This record gives sequence, C-alpha cells and structure tokens, in this order.
Amino acid sequence: MATPVSSPARPGDSPPAPVTPPVERRRARWSGHGGALPYLLLAPALLFELVVHVIPMITGVVISFLKLNQFYLRHWLDAPFAGLANYQLSLDFHSEIGVDLLRSVAITIAYSVVVVSFSWLFGIFGATLLQRSMRGRAALRTIFLIPYALPVFTSVIVWKFLLNQDNGLVNHVLAQLHLGSGKHFWLLGDSAFFSMALVGVWRLWPFALLTLMAGMQSIPTDLYEAAEVDGANRWQQFRKLTVPMLRPVNQVLVLVLFLWTFNDFNVPYTLFAGSTPASADLISVHIKQSSFITWNFGLGSAMSVLLLLFLLVVTVGYLAVTSRRTRDA
Repeated sequence: MATPVSSPARPGDSPPAPVTPPVERRRARWSGHGGALPYLLLAPALLFELVVHVIPMITGVVISFLKLNQFYLRHWLDAPFAGLANYQLSLDFHSEIGVDLLRSVAITIAYSVVVVSFSWLFGIFGATLLQRSMRGRAALRTIFLIPYALPVFTSVIVWKFLLNQDNGLVNHVLAQLHLGSGKHFWLLGDSAFFSMALVGVWRLWPFALLTLMAGMQSIPTDLYEAAEVDGANRWQQFRKLTVPMLRPVNQVLVLVLFLWTFNDFNVPYTLFAGSTPASADLISVHIKQSSFITWNFGLGSAMSVLLLLFLLVVTVGYLAVTSRRTRDA
C-alpha cells in the first residue's frame, strides 16, 4: 500500500497544529483548569470539616427540637419531638430559665467588651513600642508572647494559685503594701468577674500584639519620614498615619478577638473548677450547665443554636459597618 505523501505547504496556509503527547494531555486534564487534582487535594480537608464541624452542628440543631434528657440519652433519636418548645423556654424572659440566660448573655457581652478593649490597647501600645530600634527588642517580643504560647490550662491554673485567698501571691503582695487584709476572695462574688477578665486579657493581648506588629511592618517607613519632615509629632503620626493604615488589620483582629472571647469556656471552667460564681456565668458555661448538670440536652442545644444565630447577626452587622467605613475613608 502506498504511503501518502503530504503536499508541500503553500503560501497563506496555516501552520499545522502541534501534536500534544498523551502524557502531557493526561497531566493537563488532571492539574489544569477544571482538572480533578485540586478537588482531590481539598477532599481530606472537606472530609474533616464535615466530620468535625458540619455533622455535629447539624446534630445539635436536630437535638434542639427534641425532649432529650437522661432517659433517652442512650437512644437519642427516640426522644419525643418538642418542636419549638426549647426555644420558647429559652426566650421566655418571664421564666427563671429565660432570665438566667439573658443575664448570662449580658455578663458575656461585658466580659467580651472588657477583654477585647484592653487586649487591643495593650497590643497597640506594645506593637508601637517594639517598632522602634532598641536594645533588647527581640527579648521583649519573646517575653510578651509567652502568655499566648503557654497552654491555656497551664496559664489559667497558675493564675488560680496567684489569686488564691490563703496563700496567693496577689493577696501576699497587697498585704505587704498595706493595701488590704491579704484575705480577699478574688474567685468568689463580684470579684470573680474582674479576676476572669484579668486572666482573659493576659491570655489574648499577645495575639493582638503579634497581629498589630505584623500590620505595622507593612507600613512604609517613608510615610513616617515625610510626616516627620512636615512637623508631625509621635502622637500625630500614630493618629493620622498608623491607625488609618491599620484599619483592615483592626477589622479582622477585633472580630476574631470578640468571637474567641464570647465563646470562651476554658478560662472560666479552669479558673473556678466547674463551680462558676454568678458574676462570671458566661454563656458557654451556662449552656454546659444547662446540658450536663440538669441533663436537659434539648434545651442546651436550643441555647447553642440561639448563640450561633446571635454571633452570625453580630458578625454580619460588624462587617457591614466596618466595610462601609473603609470604603468611605
């Protein structure tokens, strides 16, 4: 059989299309645009996200519509359907349960405002101080980050010993300075809230310091030099230059600090050993007690869902307000 002979290319003809080897075609099909490789790489993360977050969240929503208590705990799907009764009971502010929940939310909001405010203030002060070239700056950065690097249970237990009534260091120092009797109950009564807020600030302000230091390093030094030439002092540079340039960083930082603080459970639970005083009854501890102390898991799940909805509304509103201010600026 005669082999066909290709005709010579004539002027004006388009060049023949390059032939892609089969191996390169398969590689492009897997890793190129629309290929399967990105989805395979994301599959483990999506699987763990489903197992760790999505499925437990859906289960909690389902439980909130059930009369689940210790009698149905072994076969929780057989628990009677409660409808919206758990939500109505949580939001009935004329009942003891609703009043206690509302008081717990108010305490949590106050705790979040105090911790986030002082954490940001200490963070911005430390970041501004450590931006200057000074002797021992690296050592100070390391020391400031120790509270954030320590495990939360270890650091809170240390504070629990410091605030102890009988042999705590805080009472001992105050007694030596003649500022008190040295027997104050820091972990009981109204003082429990301030002790919890103190530990919360000590735990979180290094994260604010780290975030704000990273944000300040992205500000060009030429801007500060130009402002100094124009006669701006340190305070004017901070107010007119540093704070506006850090607005995107602060938008994310304040939101993250608020969500962490509002959902804080480890600090009060470890500090008060499970017997939380009324003044430190955060919403996370309150939900735990409603679920595992009274064995009313349906009511506790309803409170958790209401907390999730509340945080979603606050987050969306906060992002809408701050984004509008950023665009207007």
